[in-house]
Amino acid sequence: MSAVKDSTSRDTSRNPRSKATLVILGLLAVAVFAGLCALGTWQVHRLAWKRALIAQVEQRAHAPATPVPAASEWPALTSDNAEYRHVSASGTYKFDQQTLVQAATELGSGYWVMTPLELPGGGTVLVNRGFVLPEWRKAQAQIAQPPAPGQVTGLLRMGEPGSGFLRNNDPASNLWYSRDLPAIAAARGLTGVAPFFIDADAASSPGKNPAREPVGGLTVINFPNNHLVYAITWYALALMVIVGVAIFVREEKRARKKA
Repeated sequence: MSAVKDSTSRDTSRNPRSKATLVILGLLAVAVFAGLCALGTWQVHRLAWKRALIAQVEQRAHAPATPVPAASEWPALTSDNAEYRHVSASGTYKFDQQTLVQAATELGSGYWVMTPLELPGGGTVLVNRGFVLPEWRKAQAQIAQPPAPGQVTGLLRMGEPGSGFLRNNDPASNLWYSRDLPAIAAARGLTGVAPFFIDADAASSPGKNPAREPVGGLTVINFPNNHLVYAITWYALALMVIVGVAIFVREEKRARKKA
């Protein structure tokens, strides 16, 4: 009796499917295949975009330094046309209005020192003078530094938002987790602040010991580029759909012959 049931079960499993079922399965397979191919093609376009971006950033970062954009140019600056330019600026550092933004680098956990640089032509640019450890902050709390002339070369960086993956800034408690330029300017009473800051290079902040002085030149230029892997993955899945359809068609033909 058991053998009869097993035989009946196997025969039933091989019965050909109805035309309606085949049409539905076929449309589903086409939709999945088209979707996977579209995702793969999108990643190919993203790959081309990312490679162009990396080449552009490398060119900007290693080009000779040019004067920082004038205040009249600031409204037109965006990440696409300005980020990572190699720039230089001079003016007057306002040390009493600087802000420490929490950071983690290869030198440890500490702060970025964001100091306002008042430009002679008008306007103020925040300068990331480099990384310091908490020991530096404690020592500086007891030292009053008057404004002083300063020069800086480094990379132009657009400001960071105050949310996203970073914790929200708390200006009232003087706790800063992102370089949110408008918020820093408001907290320090600064006006005419540029929508970008300058990451000072090692020549401008040549410190070696972050417990005693800011260490510059720590800008990390790294753009993950996994788009080729993603494209291959999506196209491989699309190919698997074709293989699956071929196996299904073969089995369906066998079932129809036996029927």
